[in-house]
Amino acid sequence: MNLANKQDEPIPDAIGDLSSLCRIAGIAAFLLLAYSLATIVQMIALGGPPATATDAFALLQHNKTLGLLRLDLPTMIVMPLYYLLFLGLFAALRRIDLAKVLLSTVLVFAGVTLLLSSPAALSVATLSERYAAATSDAARAQFLAAGEALMASDIWHGTGAILGGVLMQAGAILICCVMLRGGVFSRTTAWLGIVMHSLDLAHIVCGLVVPVAGVLLMATAGPLYPVWFFLLGRRLLRLAEKSN
Repeated sequence: MNLANKQDEPIPDAIGDLSSLCRIAGIAAFLLLAYSLATIVQMIALGGPPATATDAFALLQHNKTLGLLRLDLPTMIVMPLYYLLFLGLFAALRRIDLAKVLLSTVLVFAGVTLLLSSPAALSVATLSERYAAATSDAARAQFLAAGEALMASDIWHGTGAILGGVLMQAGAILICCVMLRGGVFSRTTAWLGIVMHSLDLAHIVCGLVVPVAGVLLMATAGPLYPVWFFLLGRRLLRLAEKSN
């Protein structure tokens, strides 16, 4: 499939004086590409997050680096890159449909912020250290209960994080719909983004009711992310170059 087509030709003066945002966003897209590939490898080789606080504490005490990886610390580190990516998409698409692009950007920013506010791996790691240092069963039970509470409100289970994921995916779907118009991005890039983010949105919603269906939807969407980030990153960098 030829991923570069006539739809990739930029609209004259579509970027203007915001070309630097496109360049930064292109770099962010390639960083997210690297993260996506690393996450796929990690899930296959190491497995997903621990199911309970007991498992998480044991993993952290055995191998802290491995524990932090499986508790999604890398995800929390790279999530701010979405701010940069969608600022660049705003710069590239703002003259196509300003209202929808602005709404999309606001939705994604709100979603990312909610996700970043969820308890992270470092909080669980701190409790794990205190659990290991505890000298009584009562103290260990308290730290274990606190760990369960943190894991119940993490980026996979917490109400704020789930709402953040819904907002983020909805915003991404909206901006991909704008990509279908104007010829700034290819239709391949737009449709791939619509399908991928729709699958991820369905994974979040279905996961609340039918967890197995949520896992299958996430597994389907996951391999599409590296391709989408590559297409976005390449195009954003080209737009930045051609507008100079």
